[in-house]
Amino acid sequence: MIQIKPFVFNFFSENTYVVFDQTKEAIIVDPGCYSQNEKDQLATFISKNELQVKFIINTHGHIDHVLGNHYVKELYGAPVLIHPLDVVVLKSVEVYAPSYGIMDYVGIDPDGNLEPGQKLRFGNTAFDIIFVPGHAPGHIALIGPNQKVCISGDVLFYESIGRTDLPGGNHQTLLNSIHQKMFTLDDDMVVYPGHGPTTTIGHEKAHNPFCLITN
Repeated sequence: MIQIKPFVFNFFSENTYVVFDQTKEAIIVDPGCYSQNEKDQLATFISKNELQVKFIINTHGHIDHVLGNHYVKELYGAPVLIHPLDVVVLKSVEVYAPSYGIMDYVGIDPDGNLEPGQKLRFGNTAFDIIFVPGHAPGHIALIGPNQKVCISGDVLFYESIGRTDLPGGNHQTLLNSIHQKMFTLDDDMVVYPGHGPTTTIGHEKAHNPFCLITN
């Protein structure tokens, strides 16, 4: 049985997730911790629960989801994984971070790729990687079919969707990703988004005004 601990970090109110199972092996998804207090929150939880961080996952490379990459990589020595098409997005954060008043951002090179069809394994858990571009060119989501959970990044939110006006974004591509990849999942699958509260696939199919499906 997996457990998912959410944290809301930085001034973008981004959701960072620590996912772990009974083996105590864990992954950190989208480490957005920026302030020292946020870093301490994350590290304290991991230490208190005696977790071993095996992977650091970036669903995509936008600034709010990667502010803690350097910190967690240095602290835990775990590899940072991202889809190859989003490496350029990740690297660009170093250029535009100062425009948000962030002068101390430390960029990193990812250690490996996340590809569609790949399984991410840690402890007794396996997540499927699906490719869901539109918000970002190399955006991925993590699907735990046995656990009925989807960590969706900035693709699908509670009654909303990710923005598509940033470089590499495309509105129709995002809608295609949602309809062809997300909405084919079971209705009772719980969605853990990059911002805001959890939802379910069924709820979004019935109530999301941006991509409404009616039976």
